[in-house]
Amino acid sequence: MTAVPAGRILGTPVSMLAPADGPVQVLIMGEAPGPRGADKSGVPFLGDAAGRMLYDVLARMGAVTLPAAVTTLPWDGTVFAAQGIVPLVHGVALGNAFNQCPTDNGATFRAPTRSELDGPENRARLTHDLAALRARGLVGVVTLGRVATRTLDALCAELPMPELARCAVPHPSAQGLLSMAPGRGKGARMADLQEAWMVRCEDAIRRAGYAASARVTS
Repeated sequence: MTAVPAGRILGTPVSMLAPADGPVQVLIMGEAPGPRGADKSGVPFLGDAAGRMLYDVLARMGAVTLPAAVTTLPWDGTVFAAQGIVPLVHGVALGNAFNQCPTDNGATFRAPTRSELDGPENRARLTHDLAALRARGLVGVVTLGRVATRTLDALCAELPMPELARCAVPHPSAQGLLSMAPGRGKGARMADLQEAWMVRCEDAIRRAGYAASARVTS
């Protein structure tokens, strides 16, 4: 397998992860692939620092199956790509408001710009992905962070989808976790904030329409 450069940002588009067949009830949308995670693994959230909690949530809900090797490996996109690791999702799809790791110099991550998020190419991608999921029974979308929420809001303003339940959760970064706590997290333990976020995220996924019966077994 071809080695993935560890230091440089690839900026390769990261496609939405969805089950191979069966219903998809909920889309979970983040901001953009992270430089050490999805940019290298090629899988939404896989290896992203903030993605680990999301996968933990999905695993305890039965919404994802991760290869056993994941527990013995560093949480790093380059490592996962080298091992050929791709999670299996059940009843959910994972994607991002912008599907490339944003960078100006190939080395430093930055937030996606409004023009990138609202540009015709990105808007067409999101519209296509949502149409494909709605054809498979999509009933709700969970957005992680303000960028994802604003992007979905803008899309729905142009293409109303009133049948979709929409739930917003803070981004699972340190800044997002601190924003959840009283006094912006003063005196709070990060482990407690992480667990609180995981509970809130699971609740949002269920409120958006996820049911364990969506899992397809072979």
